[in-house]
Amino acid sequence: MTERVLDISTAPARLHVRHAQLVIEPEEGAEVTTPLAELAVLVISHPRVLMTQSVISGVAENGGAVVICDGKHLPVAQMLPLQTHSTQSERFARQALASLPLRKRLWQQIVRAKIRAQGRLLRELHGTDGGLSAMAERVRSGDGSNLESQASRRYWPLLFGDPKFRRGSEGPDQNAHLNYGYAVLRAMVARALCGAGLHPSFGLQHHNRYDAFRLADDVMEPFRPLVDRAVYRWVQEHDPQEPLDKAAKAWLVRPMLERYNCEGELRTLFDVLSRVAASLARCFLESQRELYLPEM
Repeated sequence: MTERVLDISTAPARLHVRHAQLVIEPEEGAEVTTPLAELAVLVISHPRVLMTQSVISGVAENGGAVVICDGKHLPVAQMLPLQTHSTQSERFARQALASLPLRKRLWQQIVRAKIRAQGRLLRELHGTDGGLSAMAERVRSGDGSNLESQASRRYWPLLFGDPKFRRGSEGPDQNAHLNYGYAVLRAMVARALCGAGLHPSFGLQHHNRYDAFRLADDVMEPFRPLVDRAVYRWVQEHDPQEPLDKAAKAWLVRPMLERYNCEGELRTLFDVLSRVAASLARCFLESQRELYLPEM
């Protein structure tokens, strides 16, 4: 899979396609080109960006995602390719028929991996995991005790050293940075799921009828701490109330492009997510019991 995340946010520009290349023509300065085949995610943030239809179709045909942002530079829409796998229809059917016990078992594994990842990040940054590692071991099938939520309430105040911090608040704080980073991560996860022939709308746990990417929201959970680390590092040097700018967004995208040590091998996040998606497909198709969720 390709690994480039391109954010058009700093100046007005016209985007079109020429010879399988995305052509970016800024109002001032020389044009820039990049192969469509190398684009994983195209983020449109500037309000004065004009695109031809061939840009959207070209990115999709090459397996990429397009994310559209609002006036605050926060993502509000996402477009994904419809066909990226030769047996997609069969996989959609098996996915839709997945049994409740299977979905609950997969969600248990995801929640455990998420809480463990949160604990590792706390230990890395603050020297203690806040008891999250022990909490992860208590997660049962389907997480009926809602330990994911309990861990979250403990995690966020410890991460930022602020007992008043609340995730999801609309106040002028690091929530905006988290939202932006999560949106890029979500697009990458959804792209990996489509590449594995899975439909991102058939969720395991997320059930919001208005959410078109419920499975992506499920699968991305263990990888959120990658964004959390970047936001933590950023706010150590910058005022979290400052609006998202080019430098902040470049910093937040950086974790998506890093290489991570997974089971003794250096792998890109794209590679890891592709392996996770392929493992999930095997759980639906071949009754595989364990989802591949490596420590990173």
